[in-house]
Amino acid sequence: MYLHDWYQSLFEQISDIEAEAAAFAEAEGLTAYAGGIGTYQGSSGCPGRLPSYVLDPIVEANKVDVLPAVEIADKMRALVKDVYGDSYDVCVTNTAEASLRVAFETLVAPPTLRRGEQYRSRSLQIYGEDAEWGGGYGRAFPPKYRHFAMDRTVSGGELGIDGKSLANLDTLFVRAPGVRYELHGVRQNTVALMTELDVDSTMGALTKAAERHASMLAAVHAVGYDTPGWGFGEKDADGTPVLMAKMADIARDFDVPYILDCATCLPFVGLDPRAIDADIMIYSMDKAGRAPIGGLMIGKSEPMNAIRKAMGWIGPRSGGVSSYSKGVFSMHDPGRDSLVGLYAFLKMMVDNSAKVTDPVDGMHTILMEELEAFPSKRLADGFLVTKSYHMGGLELNYAGTWKDGERGLPLFNLEDMYCGANTIDAALMAMGQAGATIYGGNVLIGPGLGLIDEHGDLRPDATRACFKGLVKAFEITARRAGLLD
Repeated sequence: MYLHDWYQSLFEQISDIEAEAAAFAEAEGLTAYAGGIGTYQGSSGCPGRLPSYVLDPIVEANKVDVLPAVEIADKMRALVKDVYGDSYDVCVTNTAEASLRVAFETLVAPPTLRRGEQYRSRSLQIYGEDAEWGGGYGRAFPPKYRHFAMDRTVSGGELGIDGKSLANLDTLFVRAPGVRYELHGVRQNTVALMTELDVDSTMGALTKAAERHASMLAAVHAVGYDTPGWGFGEKDADGTPVLMAKMADIARDFDVPYILDCATCLPFVGLDPRAIDADIMIYSMDKAGRAPIGGLMIGKSEPMNAIRKAMGWIGPRSGGVSSYSKGVFSMHDPGRDSLVGLYAFLKMMVDNSAKVTDPVDGMHTILMEELEAFPSKRLADGFLVTKSYHMGGLELNYAGTWKDGERGLPLFNLEDMYCGANTIDAALMAMGQAGATIYGGNVLIGPGLGLIDEHGDLRPDATRACFKGLVKAFEITARRAGLLD
């Protein structure tokens, strides 16, 4: 059977897969958790609950008659400097996507002032998984990658990923040696399988591209997840991704900013921006974080100074070093209560990081135990589980089930997830779980959706039920794909 026919056959079995999954959940008592658990840590579309150590400060703040937002922003600034030093700074937007826009428009896009034609600039990045989020701010170069920035998320069309591109900014995509670029899924599209990325060869390819486009190079950009599924599996003795740190060398050589999109990640307990020499690191704090919606930007003081001015966080008309809002990008203000909740979460990570790391440790133990029940050793040998405090959870990568010329677990792409064609996700939802984040052979797992209690502590029973369902969803899909005896 051809590969596209194989995926079509799975798509045609979705109703049967859902029925089988629902029956399993009923038989195993998983229905007791229906509607209350999920493998992902939460997203802007389906955020996790705010724990008491975040919610209580928001309630208390609303008992104060006058509480200027600048006071919270300044406390956050001091906290970041306490952790990373006085040469680092912070700014907050309402979403991580807004932070990306502010960073690219402030630091990367050509200026719109002055007379005559605008010049063009280019941002350099690896052609890999999730690269379209930051890559969407420029027009794809070479043009053969235009579909990558336009087709993602199924229905956005011109007003989706491609619609956010900035004037005279291009995105220079570079293929990484060792990455397998294959067509997979029901909505056939390229999937970047990045676990075997070759660091030295990739650096050679990036450097060659930077030199070829030197006259227009304006930034180096990377997806900042420190796991194999995003090409950063090779670490140094301190646990820092080797490639992520090396990419900073290109930025320094060409005197351009190095911007990392760490959306589903955490500061403080995660990667230190000093270790990878990042200029800007951007986080979505309602994902791995337990904060209200907020795009957190932490970076070196010089580029952050420009960003803070653009957001109106510097330069009040009355003088002084701090202000809040009414800058160029005031439409991205997060609001006082979001700042209060975000500060509470950041302060907790500094004072008691175990509140974040302990749930990750507990999840890892339970997941490894549940994976032992998977019925195929050949496929199970291809599972790669990575614990990441930076991502606030786990990455379960199953691209390794495809080996020795044999097919493995189906590799659905992001479009399949959005349009409901991912059979693993369909099985989980039929069991009563929230939609999972599974694409490109990666399963992103975090404790945000029902796996922690009101105090932010792991619920072992709910976690085991969730992972039991995930392993069964793998099994059902594998059998329907003809991979099990």
